[in-house]
Amino acid sequence: MNRRRFLKNSLTLGALAQMPWAWGKVPEGEPLLLSAVDDARGRHCLAGATAQGELAFISQVPERCHGGTRRPGREEVVMFARRPGRHFHVVNTATGKKQLSVAASEGRHFYGHGVFSPDGRYLYAAANRFETREGIVQVYDARKDYRPVKELSLDGIGPHELRLHPDGETLIVALGGIETHPDYGRVKLNLDSMAPALLLMNSHSGEIHARHTPSHHQLSCRHLDVAPDGTVILGYQFQGPEWETPPLIARLDGKSGEFHELTLPETLTPRLRNYIASIAVSRDGKHAAITAPRGNRVLILDTRDGRLLNESELEDAAGVVAYGDGFLISSGRGGLYRLSSEASTPQRLTTLPLHWDNHLTLA
Repeated sequence: MNRRRFLKNSLTLGALAQMPWAWGKVPEGEPLLLSAVDDARGRHCLAGATAQGELAFISQVPERCHGGTRRPGREEVVMFARRPGRHFHVVNTATGKKQLSVAASEGRHFYGHGVFSPDGRYLYAAANRFETREGIVQVYDARKDYRPVKELSLDGIGPHELRLHPDGETLIVALGGIETHPDYGRVKLNLDSMAPALLLMNSHSGEIHARHTPSHHQLSCRHLDVAPDGTVILGYQFQGPEWETPPLIARLDGKSGEFHELTLPETLTPRLRNYIASIAVSRDGKHAAITAPRGNRVLILDTRDGRLLNESELEDAAGVVAYGDGFLISSGRGGLYRLSSEASTPQRLTTLPLHWDNHLTLA
């Protein structure tokens, strides 16, 4: 890491942190990474940085946020509160200003993730009708100040990350199977009766075309990404006894529709500590990077057959996003790293006095 960059970022962060929303200088056309963070004082914030590790902005928010999604055709990113949060925030990436904060509808809460339709008009948010224990996708019209217009029922509990299939019509939903309620914070209320699944759903009608279930009912489907050919890489978080070591990664073939769980080396699976945090497929669709913060690991898989290609040690590996010919990775310890698909060791770009959350969004 460049010492000058470290000092500059430290000074910039100190200055920006004094303001509720502050914006540094980002070169025009520079890609921007957005993430939820906690600062050194434990305050919940949203932060942005360039792909070279230069801090761009930091903003305090009232509740901890989680994942984000870029709006196609606009300089906007939506950042969602972590489950069972009640808001999402619309950020203008050109000005750094928070344009809008939207509260969940009455009796609903969010699960930290969402995705836009290809034209950028509709936002699909993973949500919960907590009084009736129903997982839903809440649909918002971004052209009308993110007014809620529709709810799609998932016939299950606890939707988490969702992506749009390359066909532009199908939502791919990781149904976690975990019941939560705002009155009980993050307490998981139904671990004995979980029913997780990977769902393929029509984004217009809500019809569920396919439902794939893990090998154990406590393998919570949480995070995923999709390759250009429709192949899905899915990560689990196991809610059963910590001494058990079930499979933690699954693959849905984009051509055959075959769903199967991947077998990792026998010595590796226990080191992942039953927790997959973030998944990103490379831009060419050939590789997937997977973070396991509790195990301090980053894995690189071949998306075409699920083979493990590389394993790297990275303390508290958190968010990952495709960038260039590889990936950018954040650490809960403040680091930002670059990792090519072929390399074995992440290259540190910078370290900031921030705790990055488990997801990165590239705008």
